[in-house]
Amino acid sequence: MNPGLSSLNAYPFERLKELIRSTEAAPKAQINFSIGEPKHPTPAFIQQALIDAIDGTNRYPSTKGSQELRESIARWLIRRFSLSEISPDEHVLPVNGTREALFAIAQCVLDTSRANTRAQVVMPNPFYQIYEGAALLAGANPYFLSSDSGFDYRSVPDKVWRECQLLYVCSPGNPSGAVIEQDNYKLLLELSARHDFIIVADECYSELYYDESKPPLGLLQVANELGNDNFDRCLVMHSLSKRSNAPGLRSGFVAGDASIIANFFQYRTYHGSAMPLHVQQASITAWDDEKHVVENRGLYRDKFDAVVPILAKKINISQPAAGFYLWPDVGQDDLDFCRRALAQENVLLLPGQFLARDINGYNPGLNRVRLALVEKFEQCIEGATRLANII
Repeated sequence: MNPGLSSLNAYPFERLKELIRSTEAAPKAQINFSIGEPKHPTPAFIQQALIDAIDGTNRYPSTKGSQELRESIARWLIRRFSLSEISPDEHVLPVNGTREALFAIAQCVLDTSRANTRAQVVMPNPFYQIYEGAALLAGANPYFLSSDSGFDYRSVPDKVWRECQLLYVCSPGNPSGAVIEQDNYKLLLELSARHDFIIVADECYSELYYDESKPPLGLLQVANELGNDNFDRCLVMHSLSKRSNAPGLRSGFVAGDASIIANFFQYRTYHGSAMPLHVQQASITAWDDEKHVVENRGLYRDKFDAVVPILAKKINISQPAAGFYLWPDVGQDDLDFCRRALAQENVLLLPGQFLARDINGYNPGLNRVRLALVEKFEQCIEGATRLANII
């Protein structure tokens, strides 16, 4: 057996199941804020494109994806992040959702054969749990950087950077919604060049932002502005799950450094599943349209505008820059609060400590809860009102 399996922590939603089993829910209709699964309908034109291309099931798809899909993704990257150029043949690789790719990239790029040192994988804390699992199962050591007070990459010891082979960044962040600004991206690019590690930017929430005039920066965008138009040591991962309310499509892509993309493609010819042709066609339709994305942001903006004032009467809470989560400090033990929310109001939340790790006796998720504002507008209002009753 892979020795890393014994080091894995229980997945947050498995731990949440235990909390649910041990708590009798109030006799009210449940409002589920615990899981970040978009509930807005997948746009009809994307569904129709999927149906129209269903004949593609009689052919094997290519791991590299169709030329048309890669060109569509490249056009979107250029439009969205003001890139001077990006090659659909060298810089882009479609994947079946970024969860799979975020895990697989660590298995592909980490070299654990180096003597007298264990590869370091730097990641935020709290974090998307795939980062940690990917590092451990690749035989590397996760280094957790607390992100509750910002992105303080200067606090990472030089020894860690020297041994770092891979850095995961998540911007906009899950669960905080915080975004990495240009100065921090510039610092990371300088550190990457100095210590020769790869930056993998999880940008799956990049299209859910509050201020229409201020879309979050992307890693490739900053690299391009600094003259690194080959995107050396840089990879970004994007998905249609949040952007287009299509988590069931399992459609995303990896883009960046051509040499890493080439190696990852080789890895995926053995390991990764190719995206079905009808999913590719629906994905092209989605990446080529921006109108539905703007409308989607408006739906989340309306929910934030309604929910934040309700909760702000009881706790210190503010509008995040991006994403669809709230990440408030509820001023008490988060496990106890989540049990009370379920027992008294049948509101299901995710305890913050499930998303973070204890480092030197401190867990940055302690006393926090994650609320995913994915339900319908009316349910979000009702859920916030019920929570305000028990704070």
